[in-house]
Amino acid sequence: MARMIAFCGADCSECEGYLATQADDDSKRDETAKAWSARYNAEIKPEQINCDGCRSDGRKFFYCATMCELRQCGLDKGVDNCAGCDEYPCQKLEAFFQVTPEARAVLDGLRA
Repeated sequence: MARMIAFCGADCSECEGYLATQADDDSKRDETAKAWSARYNAEIKPEQINCDGCRSDGRKFFYCATMCELRQCGLDKGVDNCAGCDEYPCQKLEAFFQVTPEARAVLDGLRA
């Protein structure tokens, strides 16, 4: 499967929510909801785990679709991902890298 890199550098093709959606696997949705609820200190329900990837025209996890400021910024600037932004890395991205350091490595690799 080809990598699907989100605006922030996360690899959607490796995301638990994406994988559960693509497999249409309710047990994986349940596992993912529990894990994300604990990781992000939020109440996430299994029925909210439906995503075809941040940059797809299909379904998106509600946070990515409506609340992610990195995704919205990338859409507004018309970049494929944050690696293509003139302001890389910005403060918002630096805060995200604190939680998801592997995303920095992906974006740095794309910039190289």
